[in-house]
Amino acid sequence: MTMLIRKLESIATLSDEEHAAILGLPTRSRTLGPGQDIFRDGDRPSQCCLILEGWACRYKLLDEGRRQIFSFHIPGDIPDLQSLHLHTMDHSLGTLTEATMAFIPHENVRTLIQRFPRLGGVLWRDTLIDAAIFREWMVGMGRKSAYGRIAHLFCEMYLKLEAVGLAAEHRYPLPITQVELGDALGLSNVHVNRVLQEMRAKGLITLRSSTLIVHDWNELTRSSEFDPTYLHLAKTG
Repeated sequence: MTMLIRKLESIATLSDEEHAAILGLPTRSRTLGPGQDIFRDGDRPSQCCLILEGWACRYKLLDEGRRQIFSFHIPGDIPDLQSLHLHTMDHSLGTLTEATMAFIPHENVRTLIQRFPRLGGVLWRDTLIDAAIFREWMVGMGRKSAYGRIAHLFCEMYLKLEAVGLAAEHRYPLPITQVELGDALGLSNVHVNRVLQEMRAKGLITLRSSTLIVHDWNELTRSSEFDPTYLHLAKTG
């Protein structure tokens, strides 16, 4: 549960008592291989899923197997927190890599919120930030170039990983395939490949063995019009 504490402390300050309450939550752990569903569209889950290790994504399947990825999720995220109040899943949640999850019964999350209303406010803040990220993705999909969309995502994922101690010095794990990038950003595999080649040629990034190194952070943020305000991280206000 320390990953959840890291995540929440990236957006708010928690008391020692709140720490203890989170660590005391009952959980059941499970590990899935890559490409496995955690919950499916139409499911009615009775527990929340906390990612402990690995990456996952929210997605929806369209006709002929076409997929739209809505978001990428890393350790510390609870991608289905809304299932506390929206009882039927309107999308699927699946693994991108081998991933270990901790499942927390809804009734225990509700009890935690009742005992610690301020902690409930922090969880609510997390869902609002989730919505802010959706808005940024919508702007990118509607108005940014392919180059701008990919560069923006690279900036976003770095700051999210850095906030929970999984990235530093503009270097971080990025176990996302070109197909998955395309499914998230509305781009073909060929288009994604061209943009990555352009970024490499300009000396902006190195992407090798599922690790991304950003060599020119200032240029990457400038070219993607990246403003981290929407992430509402504690260290950036």
